[in-house]
Amino acid sequence: METLQPLKPPASPRKPKLLDQLRAEIRLRHYSIRTERSYCDWVKRYCHFHSFRHPDEMGAREITAFLTHLAVRENVAASTQNQALNALVFLYKHVLKRDPGEFHNVVRAKRPAKLPVVLSLDETARLLANLDGIRRIMGELMYATGIRIIELVRLRVKDIDFQRNQIVVREGKGQKDRIAPLPPELVTDLHKQIRKVKGLHEKDLMEGYGSVYLPYALAKKYPNAAREFCWQYVFPSSKRSVDPRSGETRRHHAYESVMQKAIKSATRKAGINKMVHAHSLRHSFATHLLEEGRDIRTVQELLGHKDVRTTQIYTHVTQSGPQAIRTPLTRARAAQRRQRVTNILDVLATGFARLRTRIAEVCAPTHPQPREATP
Repeated sequence: METLQPLKPPASPRKPKLLDQLRAEIRLRHYSIRTERSYCDWVKRYCHFHSFRHPDEMGAREITAFLTHLAVRENVAASTQNQALNALVFLYKHVLKRDPGEFHNVVRAKRPAKLPVVLSLDETARLLANLDGIRRIMGELMYATGIRIIELVRLRVKDIDFQRNQIVVREGKGQKDRIAPLPPELVTDLHKQIRKVKGLHEKDLMEGYGSVYLPYALAKKYPNAAREFCWQYVFPSSKRSVDPRSGETRRHHAYESVMQKAIKSATRKAGINKMVHAHSLRHSFATHLLEEGRDIRTVQELLGHKDVRTTQIYTHVTQSGPQAIRTPLTRARAAQRRQRVTNILDVLATGFARLRTRIAEVCAPTHPQPREATP
């Protein structure tokens, strides 16, 4: 008689890897793919620093040691150290469901008080003149509106309102929307660019593509929206690419690095000896508005700053700030010029006096000596 084999207990579901859990929590909160990549990279570096120990076996002491190593040994910037701290706190709080504890004796990287790189009106004009084609339109739009480069490339067709002369900046820094002015000088160029985008979109549809990334769950709520023209990017990429999250082949927006390289090349051609990058156009936008006498609250709203103190940094680089103050050297140089003029006038006066004396001697009448009488 055949004996029955005992039933094996059902295998327990395999627990996802740590980084997969981290990615799931990040996507659950709709963080950007940049944040996802950055947080995953910091967790890897944290584990590597502690000889690949599992973070669940470590806590505040190990985090403190890692942050101190970043500041002392690797000499990272303060913002980089804060980014690493945010990644580790997110890991412990949302993935490991633990309180990492208090961080004591952390050596903080110093945050230098840097002033932004600002171009003059002449330098801005020379820079934009050395941009060609679509790069010129993108550069002029950044300077005219003050939007960030990531906000520029993420603009969609529906975000440009030609009727109300405004641009809706979606999900800027801090996931906030705001309104930017549409410069009338670029209306014609933007109409031409949108017509090019429409032709490119129709070509993608004919080839079986044409969908675009939609934020959050809009793709499920509106299944056909991803192929609609209004959702397409104003500045699309020249090639289609595979979405790293969904695996779908789409036409994404243009890479920021393309614009950064174009600005660097234009800076060199314009002969501008400054460390200019794409964000310098945003700095110049704010500074030039303040120099025109615009209210700082208006500039704060246009830039999308949460705190007006962030906007106040531009008051340190305006022509009405320290640059407008007359230093003591200015008065000293003026006194030197006056003294030199006085000395020259004294020399001239002395010379004229001597000349008059000499002329008087030469032109004085001479009387002949009387002759003696001969016997």
